[in-house]
This record gives sequence, C-alpha cells and structure tokens, in this order.
Amino acid sequence: MRKTFEIFYNSLQFAVQELQKNKLRTFLSLLGITFGIFCIISVMATVSSLERNVRNSFKSFGNNTVYIQKWPWGGGGEYPWWKYMGRPVPRYREMAPVKDKVTLAAHVAYTFASTASIDYDDESLTGVRWFGVTDEFERIQPVEMGQGRFITPAEFSNGSSVMVMGYVVAEKLFDKADNALGKWVTIKGKKALVIGIVKKQGQSLIGGWDFDNSILLPYLFAGQIGDELNSDPFILVKGRENIPVEDLKNELRGVMRGVRRLSPKQEDNFALNDVNTGTAQLSSIFNGITIGGIAITILSFIVGIFGVANIMFVTVRERTSIIGLKKAIGAKQRTILSEFLMESAFLCVLGGVIGLLLVFLLTFFLTAVLKFEVAISWGLFLGAVFTCIITGILAGLIPAFIAARMDPVVAIRSK
Repeated sequence: MRKTFEIFYNSLQFAVQELQKNKLRTFLSLLGITFGIFCIISVMATVSSLERNVRNSFKSFGNNTVYIQKWPWGGGGEYPWWKYMGRPVPRYREMAPVKDKVTLAAHVAYTFASTASIDYDDESLTGVRWFGVTDEFERIQPVEMGQGRFITPAEFSNGSSVMVMGYVVAEKLFDKADNALGKWVTIKGKKALVIGIVKKQGQSLIGGWDFDNSILLPYLFAGQIGDELNSDPFILVKGRENIPVEDLKNELRGVMRGVRRLSPKQEDNFALNDVNTGTAQLSSIFNGITIGGIAITILSFIVGIFGVANIMFVTVRERTSIIGLKKAIGAKQRTILSEFLMESAFLCVLGGVIGLLLVFLLTFFLTAVLKFEVAISWGLFLGAVFTCIITGILAGLIPAFIAARMDPVVAIRSK
C-alpha cells in the first residue's frame, strides 16, 4: 500500500512538472479530453434534466388514470387526423354509465375547458384558461391549495358561482396572489367568488393542466359561460389501487362501446389515453438523443486519446535516462509501467475536471434560459471521472510499455 502511494505521489510530481515545463503542449494535448467531457456531460445533463422534467409533467396526469377523449395522444409521424375528425366528443351523460358499470374504476370525473377574460374593478386578464369540472375531479387530479379551499360537493351540486384560481392568474390580476382570496371577479358577464388559490407549481414543458395559469369552476356553473361540445371535453377515470392500467382500459373499452352502441364490426370512435402512451414515445426520443451523445463522446475521446498519447511519448523520450537509472538501481518493470499510467490518468482527470467546471458554469445559464433546473447528477459526475481514468490508461498504455521494457544500459547512455 505504501509503495503504491509512493508511485502515485511520484507520478503526480512528474505530471505537475510537465505542466509547469510545457504549458502550451500540455494544454493542447488535454484540449481533446476537456472538450469531450464538456460536450458529453453538458448534453447528457441537459437531456437528463429535460427528460426528468417532462416525465414529472406526465406524472401529473396520473399513473393509473385513463382519459376518454376524441383524439388519441401522439401526433407525430403517420397521424391519421382525418380518421378522428368525425368522432363525437365525450358527453356529460356518458359519465354516469362509466361510473356505474366500470368495476375497476375508483373515481370518474368529467371536464371541459375554454378561455375567457377575467375582470376585477379596472383590471382585466384576457385568454385565461378555465376548466369546468365535476365533484370527483380533485380525487383523480389532486390540486394542492396555497390559500383558501377547494370546491365542496354542495357547491358542485348547486352549480355555485365560485372558482379556484391559479397562482399566476391571481398574481397578475391582484398584484399579490393572497389578495385574490374572497374577491368577486367577473368571467363572461358572470360574477364568481374566489374561494381558493392553487399553490404555485412552476412551469411545465408539456403544458399539462398548468394550474398556475388556469382557474377551476364547478361544471354546472361553467356550463353557463361556455359550450362544452366545442371545448374538447373528456372523461377522467382513475383505476383502483394495484389495478393494471391495461385492465382498466379493456373494461372501459367494452363499456364505452356499449354506451356508443357500436357493433362488433365498427371501430372505436373514442380514444383511451394514459400516461404510458406519452412516456413510451418519450423513451424512444430520448434514447435516440442519448445514442447521439455517445457518438459525440466516442469521437471526442478518440481525439483526446491521441493527444494524451502524444504527450506521453514525448515524456518517455525526455525521461529515458531517468528511466535507465531507476531500472539500474532495481526498479521493476511494473513500477515504471504504473508510474506512466498513473501520470497519463492524472492528466486526463485534470482535463476532465476542467471540462466539468465549464459544464457546471453552463448549467446556471441553461437553467435561466430553459426555465427548468439543469443539473449534473452524481451518476454523470462519477461516470465522467471514471471515463477520464480509463482514457488516461488507454492513452498511456503503449508509451508506458515502451518505458517499462527499456534496457537500462541503453537508456542511461541516451541523451
């Protein structure tokens, strides 16, 4: 153990001396490693942070929740939109048979959405998105309240003129979100009391519910200010605990076909969407991006290996006489080999550290620009260090073998 430490210490000294003596040559040789680490870690950190953000956004739709809609999710590639154009939209009256007949469902809700202007005194917001929801909506899609409360079952039943307002909407309309609670606002000529403020959630890349910029209304009240048939309505069905979503979809398909009175030969005229539909497409997209990142890494590190190998060949030639003296006084081949491999690995790790520092600085800029947190995970950090060590060993392998197998007499006489 002590001998290994001495070898490592000597290798570190030689590497530092090399840096001090040939700064430009060492910098140019390490540039490939630095560039490679910078490229791959910045790409992978951004992609992994983006994927995490998007997957968390998809989770907000509910892991065991099925959306009965007119349009199936996923509009890329050969999306036959003309096939779905003539489908009927889900209706409020279809919710009752789904709730009664689907045994695997825990909760069922109906919702439709539109946009409207909201006014308070002289202040006005245009294009605010609102959702008209039924009483079991909150059990399917939890809404975390920051101030006030959610809509009660009695308010749902009576179609009370109340609303739950998103944090950003309240902040824009009242300057401070807390000021909105208990105020009467006007939406499409109807007065509504703000009974709750949704806790601030932050920006989502895929949109989703986006409760920050929305308001929630009881379904019966929402029907007075909007036309549900022209508002892309849908039915939400949350499955019971530990029920596979595919089993729930199969039962829903049978019930909906019965409700729509479709014959066995007719195709479904509705879509059953769930989170797995979106995440499956995400996986293929991000896998492609990862493969591209790996290709960049391999190319960058091939350049880096040649650069470090070059400096190690020069180093072996400059230290030939020193190598001869070491071998003459009893140094073994494995000792010489270890010294050069450790020095090569140290140089690569140094280049990697510089690359990681640049990526670390880049994450602050990307976080501000992309509006979601970009961070280097411990897995990426350790992977980068490990890759640098392996690269250093590969780059120094041939020069180290040449140094280890030198004849001490010939080496001492060389100049």
